[in-house]
Amino acid sequence: MTSEKESNGLDNYAFAVSLMRRFCDLQEKEEDLDSSIDEDTNKLAYCVTDVPPWYLSILLGAQHCLTAFGGIIAIPLILSQGLCLQHDGLTQSRLISTIFFVSGICTLLQVTFGIRLPILQGGTFTLLAPSMAMLSMPEFRCPAWTQNASSVNTSSTEFIEVWQSRMRALQGSIIVGSIFQVFVGFSGLIGLFMRFIGPLTIAPTIALIGLSLFDSAGSSAGNHWGISSMTTALIILFSQYLRHIAMPFPTYSKDKKLHTSRVCIFQILPVLLGITVSWLICYILTTYNVLPAEPGQYGYLARTDLKGEVISQAPWFTFPYPGQWGKPTVSLAGVVGILAGVISSMIESVGDYHACARLSGAPPPPRHAINRGIGIEGIGCLLAGAWGTGNGTTSYSENVGALGITKVGSRVVIVASGVFMVAMGILGKMGAVFATIPSPVIGGMFMVMFGVICAAGVSNLQYADMNSSRNIFIFGFSMFSGLVIPNWILKNPKAIATGVVEFDQMLQVLLTTSMFVGGFFGFVLDNTVPGQERGILAWNKAHEDDSCETLETGEVYNLPFGLTSYLSSFSWLRYVPFCPPGLSSSLDPKQPLGTPDPGQIMIGVGL
Repeated sequence: MTSEKESNGLDNYAFAVSLMRRFCDLQEKEEDLDSSIDEDTNKLAYCVTDVPPWYLSILLGAQHCLTAFGGIIAIPLILSQGLCLQHDGLTQSRLISTIFFVSGICTLLQVTFGIRLPILQGGTFTLLAPSMAMLSMPEFRCPAWTQNASSVNTSSTEFIEVWQSRMRALQGSIIVGSIFQVFVGFSGLIGLFMRFIGPLTIAPTIALIGLSLFDSAGSSAGNHWGISSMTTALIILFSQYLRHIAMPFPTYSKDKKLHTSRVCIFQILPVLLGITVSWLICYILTTYNVLPAEPGQYGYLARTDLKGEVISQAPWFTFPYPGQWGKPTVSLAGVVGILAGVISSMIESVGDYHACARLSGAPPPPRHAINRGIGIEGIGCLLAGAWGTGNGTTSYSENVGALGITKVGSRVVIVASGVFMVAMGILGKMGAVFATIPSPVIGGMFMVMFGVICAAGVSNLQYADMNSSRNIFIFGFSMFSGLVIPNWILKNPKAIATGVVEFDQMLQVLLTTSMFVGGFFGFVLDNTVPGQERGILAWNKAHEDDSCETLETGEVYNLPFGLTSYLSSFSWLRYVPFCPPGLSSSLDPKQPLGTPDPGQIMIGVGL
C-alpha cells in the first residue's frame, strides 16, 4: 500500500488513481470527433511484452527507482524512532541498504514468476502502523538514555542489544504474517476476501494509515519548521504547479543522432527534487554557520554535518543476509497486528494489478495470475522478515502512475529497476548518504506523503453512494473510532488487564493500531447493516473493465522460460489455483521448453 497511488511520481496513492481514470476516460471518448487525437496521445510506445532498447530500459529503470525513492527510505527512517536508532546513522544506513536490496529481489521475483506485470515492489506503510504500535508497548519502549545523543555509544553491546532485540521481534512477527499471505495467495482465498471487503472498509483503513503517522511527521518537521515548510512547498510546487513544464534534455537515437527532447522532469521526480534542493540549502546554511551549533538549540538537527562520519565509516560494499540481526523471535501480539496490515496490503495490491494492466496495454489479470502475485508478495514479505528490513513488501502504486507518463509498459524496464535496487543495496555508501538527510527535510516530505495517503483512502468512497445516511454513518464512525480508541489506549496502557499477559499484549497492539480499529468497524458495519448502496459492485467493475487493443492473456500472464509448456503434461495442475487453466490450449507450439522469448532472456539475466 502502501500504502499510495499517483501519476506524477509523488510517493502516495491518490495520483495513480486519477491517472487511471483519465486514461479510461480517454478510451471511452474514442467515438467522439477527436478520437484519433486521443488514440495517438494514449498509445503505448512499448507494451508489457515488448523489449525496448537497452539504453532506454536502463534510463527508465533508473527513473522507476527514483520514483519509489521517497517511500522506500521513509520506512527505515520512521522505524528508527521505535527501534531507538535516532542517533545511530550508520545502522540507519544499513537498514536503508537492506530494504533496497530486498525490494530489488522481490521486484525480480514478482515480474518473473508472480503477476508478471511491470509493477515495482517496495516497503509498505500498511505494516508500518502495526509495527510502530508493537514498538510502543511498555516492554519495547526506548530507554531514556537512548534519546540523548551524548549518552549513546553506538558500538556498545548494551545499545546494540537494545535495538536488535526490537528488530528481531519485528522480524518474527513479519515472517509468521507473511506465511498467512503466501497461503491466501497460492490457495486462491484472495477471491473470497474480496467478496466481503468494499470501499467502506478500504477507505478508513488506508486513510488512517496516513492519519496515525501525524506524530512522526510533526516530530521530524518540528526540529526546524522553516526547513520542513520549504521542503513541503518545493514538493507541492514541483508536483502540482510545474508538473506540465517540460525541460530540454540531451537524448540520442539512431535516426536523429544526438538531439534534445523535452521531459516533464518535475512531474516525474517531485519528491527527489524537493529533498535535494532543501538538502543543498541546509548544507549551505551549515557551511556558513547560520544554523545553531549547540545540540540543545532549536534548528540544530537541520545541520548536515551531524552524521558526517556515517559516510566515511560506511563500507563501500555491504551484502545484506538473512539473520544479520540475530535469530528472530515471535510474539502473539506482534503477529496479530502484522496480520491486519497484511490483509490491507493484499487488498490494495489487487487494485494495483488491475490499474497496472490497464496502463501497460495488458488484459485484466486472470485469477491464477492474481493468486500468484499475492503469493509472491507473501514470499517477498518472508524475505524482508528474514533479511531484517523491519517491514514487508507490496506493489508500489506510484510506479504504476509512472507507466502512464512514460508510455512504456514493458516489464523489462521493471527488471532493470530491480537490478538497480539490488545494486543500491550492495553499495553501502549509497545508504549512508540517504541516512544523512536532515530530520526537518524528512519531516517536510512526510507532511506531503502522509497527507496524500490519507486522501487516497478517502478517494475509494467514490464507488459508494455517499448520499446515503447508512454509508455516511459507517465511514464517519469508523474513522472517528480509529482515532479515539488508539489515543485512549496509549494514554492508559494499564487499562487492558485480562489476567493473561499474551492476550493483553495482543489487544494492546490491535487497539493502538488505528488502521485495524477503523477497518474492523468498517468491515463489520458494512457487512451487517442492511443496504444496497455499499459500492462493492461498482468498485469491482472499475477494477475489471477491459482496455482496448490488449494482448492475449496467456502471452502476458503464463509462466516464463517455457514452464507453461512443460507443466501442460501434468493435467492435474490446471486445478491448482496459481497455475494457468487450460494449459494445453494456451501453448505456443513454436516455443518449446528452454526457448524463452527475448524479454524472458533479459529477465533471466536480471535474476
